[in-house]
Amino acid sequence: MSEFRLLHTMLRVLDLEKSLDFYTRLLGMKLLRRNDYEGGRFTLAFVGYGDESDTAVLELTHNWDQKEPYEIGTAYGHIALGVPDIYGTCEKLAAEGVKIPRPPGPMKHGTTVIAFIEDPDGYKVELIERK
Repeated sequence: MSEFRLLHTMLRVLDLEKSLDFYTRLLGMKLLRRNDYEGGRFTLAFVGYGDESDTAVLELTHNWDQKEPYEIGTAYGHIALGVPDIYGTCEKLAAEGVKIPRPPGPMKHGTTVIAFIEDPDGYKVELIERK
């Protein structure tokens, strides 16, 4: 067993409240902690499906003075979430106005059923059907 453990993935977000709504209400994560750093003019919000002590989480970083959307780097890929019913999940998310650039279906050259959605900042989130 490795002495290392994945702690979190950080995304810079333009509108923190919109991103918190997306990840908590629509994707079912819990807001684990949120801290404002007045001196640095930023907020860190950590969301996830379990406690940080044993589960990797997502860190949403909101820089208060950022007015323009961030450019998504070409090295960034996506985060992936397992869901039991990918078709039903995508229907619900579409009804909420979530962009689904890759609708659910088998992945190319395989049988795993996947979809891609976008968060409010345009970051890709892969959904993988896990029954």
